[in-house]
Parts: sequence; structure tokens; C-alpha cells
Amino acid sequence: MIAWLGKISRSFGFAFSGLARLVRTQRNARIHVAAACVAAGAGVWLRISRAEACAVVLACGMVIGAEALNTALEQLADRITLEKDERIRVAKDLAAAAVLVTSIAALLVGLIVFVPPLLARFE
Repeated sequence: MIAWLGKISRSFGFAFSGLARLVRTQRNARIHVAAACVAAGAGVWLRISRAEACAVVLACGMVIGAEALNTALEQLADRITLEKDERIRVAKDLAAAAVLVTSIAALLVGLIVFVPPLLARFE
């Protein structure tokens, strides 16, 4: 049991280390984290419902997760070769597209969740 807990603890340590590296080294990840913090604050201020909060949390998590996967793919691709390679360029573009798609979806979630109560506050 203790060995199992140690393995789980190490796995979480690796994950948190990766998250820290992501935020420390990737400008876009810092922007996404800042946007998630703003969304959380707005959710508290506007007293959004639990269901709306779940949608916001999932949307933010998906964007940051996509950014992490994009960064991981870029790191691996750059390790393989720094020379121009069409297949690596396509893979990097597709990973960037995943971040773009999740970001647009998160923006739409934000508009759906936050615009109505904001308009109601300022009427």
C-alpha cells in the first residue's frame, strides 16, 4: 500500500512539474491561466449557477490541456529535428489548431455564460 501511494505521489509530482514548466515557459499558457482566473472571478462576482461553473471549468481546463499537449508535441518534434520537415510542420500546425478550436469553444462558453448576467447588471 505504501509503495502504491509513493508511485501515485511521484506521478502527481511529475504532472505538477510539467504544469509549472508549461506556465513558466509558454507565454500563451500564462495568458490562458490568466483568462481562467478572470473567468473564475467573474463567475463568483456574477454568481453563476453550478452548471455554468462546470462549463467554465471544463472549457478552461480543455484549453490549458490542449496548450500542454501542443507544447509537448512541439518539444518532441524539435528533439527529432530542427531541420524543415513538412510532416513535422503539419503536426505542429494541427496541434496549434487544437488549441485554437478549444479556445474558440471556451470563448463561446464564456459569452453564453457571462453576457446575460452582465447585461442584467448594467440595465
